[in-house]
Amino acid sequence: MSTPEITSLACPLPLPVKSHVVMGHGSGGKLSAELMRDIFLPAFGNPVLNELNDQASFTLAAGRVAFSTDSYVVKPLFFPGGGIGELAVYGTVNDLAVGGAEPQYLSAAFILEEGLPLETLRKVVEQMAAAARHAGVSIVTGDTKVVEKGSGDQLFITTAGIGVIPEGVNLGPMNVRAGDRILLSGPIGEHGVTILAQREGLQVGGDLKSDTAPLTELCRAVRKAAPGLRTMRDLTRGGLSSALNEIAASARVGMAVEERSIPVAEAVRGVCELFGLDPMYVANEGKMIAIVAPEDAEAALNAMRSVEAGAQSQAIGTVTATRPGRVVMRTSFGTDRIVEMLSGDQLPRIC
Repeated sequence: MSTPEITSLACPLPLPVKSHVVMGHGSGGKLSAELMRDIFLPAFGNPVLNELNDQASFTLAAGRVAFSTDSYVVKPLFFPGGGIGELAVYGTVNDLAVGGAEPQYLSAAFILEEGLPLETLRKVVEQMAAAARHAGVSIVTGDTKVVEKGSGDQLFITTAGIGVIPEGVNLGPMNVRAGDRILLSGPIGEHGVTILAQREGLQVGGDLKSDTAPLTELCRAVRKAAPGLRTMRDLTRGGLSSALNEIAASARVGMAVEERSIPVAEAVRGVCELFGLDPMYVANEGKMIAIVAPEDAEAALNAMRSVEAGAQSQAIGTVTATRPGRVVMRTSFGTDRIVEMLSGDQLPRIC
């Protein structure tokens, strides 16, 4: 009995995929290469990334180095004023900048859910590229993985960043002293309320949008104007309350703030009243506080107001020696209120 002749034997190739993420995009093979060639390199391309090594090799200026990493899982992916792409860049850049560093390089890792439209991914990547240009940083290395449909929620991003701290800059809560002034860069709660409004389908009057923005220029302006700059902190999850409480606890000092001095947009205040939220605890993505020596407060405030991201900056309070570890707010009614650290999560998937 003759044996049938086998004329060809080969593993089937995946069909070309042009519209949605498939598991093959995370395989490290042909589809992964196409994702890099068609989406990531056109947006992020730079001499370091273009070498396509498993690591990025670059030269840093001499000095201390700041390093930060964060993950972004915001829902929805796009919202008025920004999207997950901007958050992934600005969030890490801002963590470096408030530490006194000049941000320089980022990495970006993507977890993609099978079935994600490639056009959605392309839009996110293009937003990240524009944000990186705006912030003056380069995305020089990264990774992509794909999970089965139902195992994720469209798209998660992790970024890490490196910056150089200029000589003589040494910021941190350990520098804070009683009598120092607390400066806030603008209205609070805009990011969190924007995300909430999008999820609930609220038609909010006014120009409500996220405050997503890089803080590099603003932080640089404060550093130059205030030799007595003690520390800076960007306001993200937990809002202004968490930032003040964290510094107060670390420095073992009290914080006395004036409610009337803390700017809150009417649209933000209205949504907070509707849902029973306190703007002090609502997330921000483009605001910061700076704590400076009293003699530098006016110069620092003027410098902040000279930058677009700090045009509405206000002095909101003073560091005290009393009630160490506590934040005390003088309310608009003339009473004192303890502003506790946020317990729980007012709004998950915020950044």
